[in-house]
Amino acid sequence: MQQRVERSGLRVDEALAQFIEDRAIPGTGVAAEDFWAGLSALVHDLGPRNRALLARRDQFQSQIDDWHIAQGGAEHDPEDYETFLREIDYLVPEGPDFVIETPPTDPEIAQVAGPQLVVPVTNARFALNAANARWGSLYDALYGTDALGDLPPKGPYDEARGARVVAWAKDHLDRVAPLAGASWRDVRRIAVEQEALSIEVAGDGAERRRVMLADPDQFVGWKGLDGAEWQILLRVNGLLIELRVDRSTPIGSADPAGLSDVWLEAALSTIMDCEDSVACVDAADKVQAYGNWLGLMRGDLQETFEKGGQTVTRRMNPDVEYTGIDGQRLPIKGRSLLLIRNVGHLMTNPAILDRDGAEAHEGLMDAMVTVLCAMHDLRREGGPRNTVTNSVYVVKPKMHGPEEVAFACEIFDRVEAALGLPRLTVKIGIMDEERRTSANLRECIRAARERVAFINTGFLDRTGDEIHTSMEAGPMVPKGDMKAQPWIRSYEERNVDIGLACGLRGRAQIGKGMWAMPDLMAAMLRDKIAHPKAGANCAWVPSPTAATLHATHYHLVDVAARQDEIASAGARGTLRELLTIPVLSGRNLSEDEVTAEVENNVQSILGYVVRWVDQGIGCSKVPDIHDVGLMEDRATLRISSQALANWLHHEVVDEPRVMAAMRRMAAVVDRQNANDPMYRPMAPNFDSVAFQAACDLVFKGRIQPSGYTEPVLHRRRAERKIAG
Repeated sequence: MQQRVERSGLRVDEALAQFIEDRAIPGTGVAAEDFWAGLSALVHDLGPRNRALLARRDQFQSQIDDWHIAQGGAEHDPEDYETFLREIDYLVPEGPDFVIETPPTDPEIAQVAGPQLVVPVTNARFALNAANARWGSLYDALYGTDALGDLPPKGPYDEARGARVVAWAKDHLDRVAPLAGASWRDVRRIAVEQEALSIEVAGDGAERRRVMLADPDQFVGWKGLDGAEWQILLRVNGLLIELRVDRSTPIGSADPAGLSDVWLEAALSTIMDCEDSVACVDAADKVQAYGNWLGLMRGDLQETFEKGGQTVTRRMNPDVEYTGIDGQRLPIKGRSLLLIRNVGHLMTNPAILDRDGAEAHEGLMDAMVTVLCAMHDLRREGGPRNTVTNSVYVVKPKMHGPEEVAFACEIFDRVEAALGLPRLTVKIGIMDEERRTSANLRECIRAARERVAFINTGFLDRTGDEIHTSMEAGPMVPKGDMKAQPWIRSYEERNVDIGLACGLRGRAQIGKGMWAMPDLMAAMLRDKIAHPKAGANCAWVPSPTAATLHATHYHLVDVAARQDEIASAGARGTLRELLTIPVLSGRNLSEDEVTAEVENNVQSILGYVVRWVDQGIGCSKVPDIHDVGLMEDRATLRISSQALANWLHHEVVDEPRVMAAMRRMAAVVDRQNANDPMYRPMAPNFDSVAFQAACDLVFKGRIQPSGYTEPVLHRRRAERKIAG
């Protein structure tokens, strides 16, 4: 039984109230009564507005459904369709050109392009790993993954593989920080003498000759002990590279120049996620999420765990001080810039009830509490800081159109006033992952022009919304074919073009989505360079190791220059292409194709849902039907469940066939999780709460709001927690 306390007309779970009053508020200068009064005003004043916006979503969906049904199978007319969408205000008129007015943002947002991590804030170990992923060893990333084309042999260090790693790294240095008239493979000595970089390479016979960097300005600083060990800082396209010279190490002793490792500035920014990658259904879950965010903002979060038979305590990395080329101290940040992703406008949470006994909207809770926690960083007078511009960065997902973006901005106006913060302290990230936002992106940015610091494409959620919005238009193409559809190309191009036209260049991030295969780093090295080439100054990666490898792409691509090229070339994707509906259009699928698609989606759903419902794991590496590990979260779940719901609705498959696949794949998922002692099998009884949740998502998918998975997952997870 939840114990509740009354605060300013709110009935608050006692555990949440204690967290806020005993842990979050002290040190902020905010009085407890002011905090609760401000939150109560948010809940009671803006709650009805929030519900009205959700009702408007439902109204749009009903009107679009009716329009498609009225077509009666006639050939789709894109001009009529666009006219209809304008008539119902789904498409809004575009105003005059403008540029954003966001106050100064941190360098990681405004100036330097690089990888971005997204991590569940409820997992302290993952959160700390991500925060510390600002720097990563290139040698380790190459050695321990398939980045070289194969996996390392089991057992002790393999010298042959180590030599391949060193060769790869030096070849990369030749490409991005070349020497004048020499190769890094030929270097025999690296040092700093009289505040200048001294590099010697092998010459004729026993002679050596000195060389310089082809661009001497790439040398920016160093750390040195006794002249025998050096940490040399280079800068490439804004990102730092540290050359570690240490002949006392096994690697350094075998290297002609004593080069023991190459460290890269990698995850410049990290989104600490309260949304798609977590499973927060009650006050206990929210306290865990808020508590970890508070620890990150205070800088005192730590986690102790067993690794390799030893007890390890992980903390946030400190800043590191180097000497600059002018001889002055050069402090370098040791941690990622941290953003916080709040939930969207849809869900409520039982942690707080309003005066009528209704659950408060979770997005309003998140806004007030996460900004309160971030005030510890804003108020800090000494030690490492998250932000140098006194900003709080809140990513706001799953907004449908400019009215909802304007509503988010109003929320943060109210939060700043309640907490005594200067207006526009909070900068927001707009996730371009819903169809109405994509179609009205310029006006969405206009609505947040004083606050926007980030826009990002999200292929999976965007595809889920594409399917749900056009559910009545016909059966959709298989999930694997979506990336070849006209709408997705237009979506990705317009996101960059519109962002640049609205003045985000040099002020805000334009992001791209996740590489979802954390074990396939060779493929990522080959393919993900497309994101910086597309003009994105950040892109999501699934791990610190992936961030280190992806950083090499930003050495090779000058994103600022690429953005200039794109902006001067003119707009690309069109609205007409964006609104192209990805239906099969008479294409006949074979029985084998249908079976493969159904089983692939079902297995993905079950593999993710069983961990979400039974163990509260919101994001994990889930083996697919071929046992390839894929990063799954609620966005991947949304597209898989909506794809099946669409095919069921249009009778591409029937319920018995899908249910049979559910049972077959439950056995597959059970086998894949056989070594997890916390796992509870779904087969052969198929009566578990997790299996029922998966069935709900598929067979009731068409009636879920916007096709979202949260209502089903939250209800079933709460049921599972009650059952113990």
